[in-house]
Amino acid sequence: MAKKSIAKKAADQFKTDNERGSRLALIEDLFYDFNRNRVEVYKMNFIRGIFFGLGSILGGTVVIALLAWILSFFVEIPGIGDSIQQVQDSIQSDKK
Repeated sequence: MAKKSIAKKAADQFKTDNERGSRLALIEDLFYDFNRNRVEVYKMNFIRGIFFGLGSILGGTVVIALLAWILSFFVEIPGIGDSIQQVQDSIQSDKK
């Protein structure tokens, strides 16, 4: 019984190692197919960075606008309404 257990463990280990090796080879092949030279990699990363920056700015602007719009509903609440009104006034004065 101990021999079967050892043989089964060895077979499982061999299978796992074989799968890992196959996955690693596939990933390496995909990497070298998509990134043939460094100039293309640098160009692609530069463009990706530009779009990431633009998307971050656009997303931040939308989030801030939504937050200001939601806060405008709470102007009538005593205590925090004055603070929210000051924020709205500062936003409106910057537009003019």
